[in-house]
Amino acid sequence: MTTTLRPTEPLQRAVDGTRSRHYQVCVNSRPVGTLHLGTSPAFGDAVARIVDLRIEEPDRRRGRGTVAALAAEEVARGWGCRQIEISVAADAEAALRLVKAVGYVPRNRGMRKPLGDTPPALPAGSHGRPMTEADFEAWHAHESEAYARVWIDRGVPEAEAYAKARRDHETLLPRGLATENMLFSVLEHEGTQVGTLWVALTPDGAFVYDVEADPAHRGRGHGRSLMLLAETQAIAAGRRTLGLNVFADNTPAERLYESLGYETTRYALYKSLL
Repeated sequence: MTTTLRPTEPLQRAVDGTRSRHYQVCVNSRPVGTLHLGTSPAFGDAVARIVDLRIEEPDRRRGRGTVAALAAEEVARGWGCRQIEISVAADAEAALRLVKAVGYVPRNRGMRKPLGDTPPALPAGSHGRPMTEADFEAWHAHESEAYARVWIDRGVPEAEAYAKARRDHETLLPRGLATENMLFSVLEHEGTQVGTLWVALTPDGAFVYDVEADPAHRGRGHGRSLMLLAETQAIAAGRRTLGLNVFADNTPAERLYESLGYETTRYALYKSLL
């Protein structure tokens, strides 16, 4: 039997320049599922993404999804893409096995923690304070560079990584330090700055965009203190969940978040097409 992709619409172009197309997954011309393939809003036409892949129940567990995923790669190569990515829910075990079997590797994962009503206490000698304008300028220059380097280290071309860093910060922080619902903090321990924190307040919770212990003060528990500060700020703002993103090779951070009670909600995986 032959599994193929059959387009169900012309190639689409969105306002942001990304491409996408819907397909039927067919076995000997018989529809057995659907595929939605596009290019990444974050990285542009260099990176494809499987937006959705579904195989109907009677045809599952027969390799249809695997062949469809591989066929999507060929389409993406024809579009000139150098990478392909996919996001999979943490509880979608079959989908995770499928994408890993065809060569996708984890890039990052989303995690979330439910919060109670009582803010946690910070260790003795530690406290958070709002960033000043000078703090923010120094932090923003450092964070923008570090954020771009994260993507460069994961195979994104340098120009595209820096463009993404600029675009993301312009979108998220149109008014810089004064951007509404953005909290920027410095953690001090016994009068010395030991870390920084960026928390966003969202309609349904809060999200940690950046948390970093200063290099000279790492390994002393300040990362945990920063996360406790984030929980305190979220609870004070009336939010009852706190989310974050962690990259797959950041093992210390993963262990910290798990020890604090965060649970994985989604995995982002990618594969080189070169």
